[in-house]
Amino acid sequence: MHCASCVARVEGALARVAGVKAAAVNLATREARVELAKPVADPDRAAMQAALQQAVTSAGYVAQPLSADRGKESAPIDWHAWGMLIGATLLSLPVVVISMAEWTFPGRDWLLLTLTTPVVFVAGAPFFSGAWKALRHGAAEMNTLIALGVSAAYGASVWATVRHVSVAHQHGTPVYYESATVIVCFVLLGRLLEERARGRTSQAIRKLLDLQPEQAHVLLGGKEVRVSVADVLPGDIVVVRPGERIAVDGTVTTGQSTVDESMLTGEPWPVAKKAGASVSGGTLNKNGSFQFRADRVGDETALARIVRLVRDAQGSKAPIAKLADRVSAVFVPVVLAIAVVTAVVWWSISPLDQAWSQALMHAVSVLIIACPCALGLATPTALMVAMGRGAELGVLVKSGAVLEATQRLDSIVLDKTGTLTEGRPRVTEFRLIPGVRWSSPELLGWVASLEQHSEHPVGEAIVRYARQQFQFVASPGMFENRPGRGIVGTTTGPESRRLAIGNLQLMHELGIKPAALETVAQSVSTPDRTVVFVAVNESPAAVIVVEDAIKANAREVVTALHRLKLRVVMVTGDNHATADAVGRAVGIDEVWASTLPHEKVAHIRDEQRFRRTVAMVGDGLNDAPALAAADVGIALGSGTDVAIEASDATLLGADLRGVVNLLDLARATFRVVRQNLFLAFVYNLLAIPVAAGVFSRWGLELHPMLASAAMAASSVCVVLNSLRLARLKPRLAPPPDPMAQVPMLYSLRTDGQLTEHVSR
Repeated sequence: MHCASCVARVEGALARVAGVKAAAVNLATREARVELAKPVADPDRAAMQAALQQAVTSAGYVAQPLSADRGKESAPIDWHAWGMLIGATLLSLPVVVISMAEWTFPGRDWLLLTLTTPVVFVAGAPFFSGAWKALRHGAAEMNTLIALGVSAAYGASVWATVRHVSVAHQHGTPVYYESATVIVCFVLLGRLLEERARGRTSQAIRKLLDLQPEQAHVLLGGKEVRVSVADVLPGDIVVVRPGERIAVDGTVTTGQSTVDESMLTGEPWPVAKKAGASVSGGTLNKNGSFQFRADRVGDETALARIVRLVRDAQGSKAPIAKLADRVSAVFVPVVLAIAVVTAVVWWSISPLDQAWSQALMHAVSVLIIACPCALGLATPTALMVAMGRGAELGVLVKSGAVLEATQRLDSIVLDKTGTLTEGRPRVTEFRLIPGVRWSSPELLGWVASLEQHSEHPVGEAIVRYARQQFQFVASPGMFENRPGRGIVGTTTGPESRRLAIGNLQLMHELGIKPAALETVAQSVSTPDRTVVFVAVNESPAAVIVVEDAIKANAREVVTALHRLKLRVVMVTGDNHATADAVGRAVGIDEVWASTLPHEKVAHIRDEQRFRRTVAMVGDGLNDAPALAAADVGIALGSGTDVAIEASDATLLGADLRGVVNLLDLARATFRVVRQNLFLAFVYNLLAIPVAAGVFSRWGLELHPMLASAAMAASSVCVVLNSLRLARLKPRLAPPPDPMAQVPMLYSLRTDGQLTEHVSR
């Protein structure tokens, strides 16, 4: 495929296949994404694939199934194409020199014909074959315009030469061999330069794939065996040495080390790993050895999912691309009509001895200058580079439509726990209500037994506290989660007890009078603390004081969002006092406190009713409905799988600076897209009238040779402009590595190897 018209033809062919709901074709990646109306059973997959391939073949193209490791290697250099270009250039140079210098000698035009013919029919063969395929299928595309332009210049020149050049010159019929050869050379050069530049747009995918090691050391029968990573199975024990990349995702079983996880989290310093810690494929082991159990292999690893997300996003279309698609659908036929009108007008208004030459020159210039290559590349190349750069910055975006919506944001809603705060709360106090007949160990054990089933960070903090204090957690009975309010359940044992653990809303909902709880809470709470109320058998029993530190860069991120002209809101299920304290500390514009999951959605809907484009940033299970309701849902990679699935973009790790990076990336991407579309549209709007000779009265004309050079340059310029996104610098730089200034101590082992020891 070479232009937007090709894309439209392939999309149309795929969409007409029975069972296809939608098809999207990307010119930059040369990939098609086909959505089926309903799932296809395995036995029918081969038939569907064959039908899709046949549809593409019937449109004049060739389709092949995507390979699993596509993109890992750089695209090979097309030596055949380069050889054709070099040969065509060597033959064209004397043609251009003789024609431009207006040298005359016997047999001059026959020599030019001899040199030009192999350039047109050998080097230019792809243009004619492409045009013929399009013609057979009742279509017109870029090759049609080039083939017509070259054929017109070459055919007119041959006709003049055969009529005897001396007679032809006397009648004012010059030859255009130099135009035919130079058009072929410039278009070939443009395609090769465009292909080379376009190959650089997928560098991010290659970098990600290079992180996956090809082999791993696996323990088989007590012996360490080197196997291909593709042969590692779940449950295998994998050995990792210092300096090696981890092969697959798993859990450390023995040994300890530090692992560089910057490719996943963006954090610059290594993370300590010991037994029970999780490790991810593609991350780099630093200075220790350990063994781990393989949990997720192949396409299920975190790295494979990241690559899949980036590829899917690169292959997607943004709504703005529909404009180019609509234009390209009628562009080539319109250009052909303009070329015909141009030829007729110049034939009728030019002096008799110049009519033929003027009509031919301007018509050929129109055909060549108007090729819609740049129009088709304007959006997909920018999206390809942007998605790759986003992955490098720790930001995964699901589609081009998400980026387009992100650059229009004017409100951003931030969850509190785990987003603005560390999400690792700790219990600072457990206090009984005066007169309660149970001991602290008993009551705390019952509370922790229920909280074991909670995914909320506060619940996890209570369980940790119980184990640290009393070294046990009782077995739970019935358990029920009340999102945004807390949990209720029963304990097991000789005497079953009903427990309620949560906020004031839960207490009121259950008909529990919280006056006694509030009295104790007032004596222990501060604005930045969260108080959890406990009731047993519908009677007030205890309060739990929980603290969650605000993230170190939270205020910096909110300040950066304000500089981007965004309204920043915080939403939380926590009480108003705690929420307001956190909001003041980080500079939030508005706080929505004591908010249940369905109320978060209602708040976002209210924002949207004011015609605001809203983003929601969260990490918890109770954030999933709001993430789905927002115009753009942004999930922290450290959050739950449900939140990540419901979101439109994922930040790898828990670093809030990724939100600012995403906004900068989206705005920069669509700034480049608009520049590309402007270049493509304005190029054609200005170039076609010039090529048609509208401004020739003022001495402004475009020779076919210059038209071919301008056409080739327009596509290359669009791709190079898109590649600027690969150098996008994050607005908020990552913090310095705290280990960077720590001196390294070395000792010499008995085997003569130098060992590195790091001390904090």
